[in-house]
Amino acid sequence: MLFYQLMRDGGPVMWPILFCSLAATYIFIEKWFHLHREQVNVGELVAGLTNVLKREGIIEALTLCDNTPGPVARVLSSAIQAYDKGDDDIKQSLEDAAFIELPKLDRKLNALATISYVTPLLGLLGTVLGMMGAFKTIHAKQGVYLSAADLSGDIGMALITTAAGLTIAIPCYIAYNYLVSRVEAITLDMEKAASEILYFFKNHRKNGKNENGPQERAS
Repeated sequence: MLFYQLMRDGGPVMWPILFCSLAATYIFIEKWFHLHREQVNVGELVAGLTNVLKREGIIEALTLCDNTPGPVARVLSSAIQAYDKGDDDIKQSLEDAAFIELPKLDRKLNALATISYVTPLLGLLGTVLGMMGAFKTIHAKQGVYLSAADLSGDIGMALITTAAGLTIAIPCYIAYNYLVSRVEAITLDMEKAASEILYFFKNHRKNGKNENGPQERAS
C-alpha cells in the first residue's frame, strides 16, 4: 500500500526511477552469478596443466581447460594450442585470447554505472517539476488565502522523487564498484596464469633442446 502511495504521490518521474531500479537489480544478480562461475583457483589449474604438459599430454591439458569454466582456462587453452602448433609467439596468442575475454567480463557494467548516474538526475527532475507545480499554485492563488495543504502535494512530489533517486543510485554505485573489483581480480588471475604458463613453455622448450643436443652428438 505504501509503495503505490509513493508512486502516486511522486508523479510520473517515479516510473522511470522504478524501471532503473529493476534493471539495476537484474544486471547485478546476473553479473554476480556470471563472475562467480568464471572465477577459479588459478594456482591449482596451472599446477595441474604443467604436470600434464611435462608428460606432453596436450590433449589431456586441453580437456582440462575445456572442463574448467572461466576466462583463465580459455586463455590458457589458446596458449597450449599455440604451443602444440609450434608457434614461436605464444605471448601473442595469450594477448589475443585476453582481448576476447575482457569485453565479456565488462559487459553490462557500463549500464549499471549509467543507472547510478542517471537516477539522481531523475530525482532532481522530479524535484524541479514539483517546485514548478508549487509556484504555479502560488501564482494561481494570488490574493487568496493559501494553506499548507495547497502546496503539500507538489512539495511532497519534489521530496519523494529526490529520495527515490538517491535510494536507487547509492546501492547501484556500491554494486558497480563491487563488480568492478571482481572483474579486476579475474583479470589479475588471467595475467598471473598467462605469465606462469609462458614461463613454463620457455623453460620446457629449453630443456627439450638440451636433452636432444647430446643425443644428436652421440649419434
